[in-house]
Amino acid sequence: MIKKDTFIALAAIGIVIGALVLFFNLQVQRDRRGFARSIAELTPRGGIPRTIDDLVSAIALYEAQIERHVRDAVQTGTFWKILGIRLAGQGMHRDAIYAFERAIHFNSGYPTLFFLTGESAAIVAVSTLDFPGGPVSERDGYFRLAESAFLRAIEMDPTYGRPRYGLGVMYTFNLDRPQDAIPHLERFLQISPRDVMGMFVLARAFIMTEQFANAIELYERILVVSTEPSIRAEAEAHMELIRGFLYG
Repeated sequence: MIKKDTFIALAAIGIVIGALVLFFNLQVQRDRRGFARSIAELTPRGGIPRTIDDLVSAIALYEAQIERHVRDAVQTGTFWKILGIRLAGQGMHRDAIYAFERAIHFNSGYPTLFFLTGESAAIVAVSTLDFPGGPVSERDGYFRLAESAFLRAIEMDPTYGRPRYGLGVMYTFNLDRPQDAIPHLERFLQISPRDVMGMFVLARAFIMTEQFANAIELYERILVVSTEPSIRAEAEAHMELIRGFLYG
């Protein structure tokens, strides 16, 4: 036999559950009415679309709204890209990286954005010092960001030369990985066969990997391509150093 106190407690629980069920049902009904009103507002004739023509018209209005949102998002991404370029031009590369990150959020299909991110990240990495008590891995973190951004740009467009040149410079002069730089620089010079700076960087990578004959060939190629006296003098000086090292 249920005691009086127990009966009262169970009754109270039942009242609470009943109230919750009623509240839930009312909420569902309100949500449905709200959804119906939103549909009605987009229906040219007013009210819930009941015919095929009404449904087609409502869908067209929804699609128009979606297209406007897409255009707005693309434009927002463009503004972030412009801001990033301006910041990088002022030497504010940390802020530029954030701007490029936001641009990629809106327009992730453009390899240029990844190249610009990598370029700024590499510059920040080179200029970052490991102060006592500071984030020791910060410099390495920016180099990793630069590498991943350059590689992503290349993955998206294998014919895009600038990220290959960026990787070549970083691998050769900053990360002591000339063997990794060589294939990217060779591909870069296939894309831009008269780029003198690319030839100088690749020649340096060849020297670091003791491929001296290949380096001399590149310096000779520079003499053919360039008429600038300072560039020609530098190429000739490097050739003399290599020949002096090899033949005494």
